Amino acid sequence: MSRITVIGGTGYAGSAIVAEAAARGHDVTVLSRSLPAEGVPGVTYVQGDAADEAALSSVISGAEVVVGALAPRGPLAESFRDVYRSIARLADTNGARLYLVGGFSSLRPAAGAPRFVTDLSHAPAEFHHEIRAGAAVVIEDLPATPESLNWVFVSPAGGFGSYAPGERRGEYRLGGDIAVQPDGGGEISGVDYALGFVDLIEKGDHHRAHVNLAY
Repeated sequence: MSRITVIGGTGYAGSAIVAEAAARGHDVTVLSRSLPAEGVPGVTYVQGDAADEAALSSVISGAEVVVGALAPRGPLAESFRDVYRSIARLADTNGARLYLVGGFSSLRPAAGAPRFVTDLSHAPAEFHHEIRAGAAVVIEDLPATPESLNWVFVSPAGGFGSYAPGERRGEYRLGGDIAVQPDGGGEISGVDYALGFVDLIEKGDHHRAHVNLAY
């Protein structure tokens, strides 16, 4: 059993990861701006702002694994990368492994090919800032962290999101920074993304790595 802190654990991806980790017997703490109407039994929920370093420190202290499940929109539209830099620094200071929920556009269609984020003509303009901010975390920010920080950035398939929750199949495919399903982005349900995500945490065999989960 691991002590896992999930930052943003009431959103779509975060809540699925929380439920999966708790079901496996892990000691899970969640930090979120608002508390859920009905939480997962056995999970400790802490209401707080991820942009508040004191709040972050209080839930990261003592954690063995820190999960970041934040999105670069709303209150975090401009501070998203700064918040993740703080989370990474605190995780490193506390000797915790860091796992981040990523986006599809940071992946590549093939070895040596540019990342999808380099051409966003397929995406509505209002999402470009959000996509670029998310990709910059794994392209620029995480590689710049100290080697002592063990991070894993977990991108889902392109068709991942609350708009297409899907059902549990109990399966997934794992790839590196080359998309498992590059054509059209593929799909994976929230619960099966969480299945793969918690498997990564439990196996612990990726170090400073960008991976992706899809069917």
